Amino acid sequence: MEKINNTLKRLAASGSFQQRYEQMKKEILENNDVKDFIRRNEGLVTGEMVNESLMKLYEYISQSKECRYCPSLQECKNMMEGYDPHLVIRGNTIDIDYHRCPRKVIHDERTSAQRLIKSLYVPKDILQASFSTLDLDSKSRLEAVRLAKNFVENYTEGTKMKGLYFYGKFGVGKSYLLGAMANELAEKKIASLIVYVPEFFREIKQSLGDNSVNEKLEMVKAAPILMLDDIGAETMSSWGRDEILGTILQYRMLENLPTFFTSNFNFNELTHHLTYSQRGEEEKLKAARIMERIKYLSQPVLIDGRNRRE
Repeated sequence: MEKINNTLKRLAASGSFQQRYEQMKKEILENNDVKDFIRRNEGLVTGEMVNESLMKLYEYISQSKECRYCPSLQECKNMMEGYDPHLVIRGNTIDIDYHRCPRKVIHDERTSAQRLIKSLYVPKDILQASFSTLDLDSKSRLEAVRLAKNFVENYTEGTKMKGLYFYGKFGVGKSYLLGAMANELAEKKIASLIVYVPEFFREIKQSLGDNSVNEKLEMVKAAPILMLDDIGAETMSSWGRDEILGTILQYRMLENLPTFFTSNFNFNELTHHLTYSQRGEEEKLKAARIMERIKYLSQPVLIDGRNRRE
């Protein structure tokens, strides 16, 4: 996108000033976003205000809005990377405020989360995952992808939708499917958070000494869309099950926040895992409470097939 100063220099070098002025004004007034702004502020925006604010209006129409013409955040075409312009009225003039664009918001949320919780770092192949590269070589994989795509296509912010509990043996692509969903949601400007559960539990335990547990817990439990990867692979303690996992799931159940899981265990096997702590304590009732929340939040979906890590 051509910079405004260069554009003005180019215009100044051709034709009469009046022609250039009228040409620029016509382009501004025919812009749909400008027309919508004037319509929404009918009675406040006068012809004199428009004439006095032509330079700001031209700056405005020369940039992308809501990532409309930007292929990615790194290829942002605006004056300030990751910020798009919004017209405002200040006194007797029209001015511009710059707000973070949807892609910048998602990027900042992910960056903030990754700084806070190391377990959010996911393998490169997961970060690059997409539905188009998923193998559909079994009936169960086809059904799992169908359900995942259905969620992505139909979810909008604030929608009450049940998540999915992908389970199956090692290496069948459960985590990869979560990555594909996260990337597709990002294309819709919807943020999601993938947490590798075993590492998260280890980090939470280590955080007891620096008093950052509550901050990290808040980040995870309130994520717009949470994906808990490899639940059941962690070393389970009563404290981790009840105070960490239980707190996260209880909050998300009450707030109806979409939650996804991957596990090598089916529901019955996960119940057994949650029942026995690392000390050998048997706590069936507490395990049942956790499972009740997981079942409320998600639908079990088997994924089978060959081990793609071999």
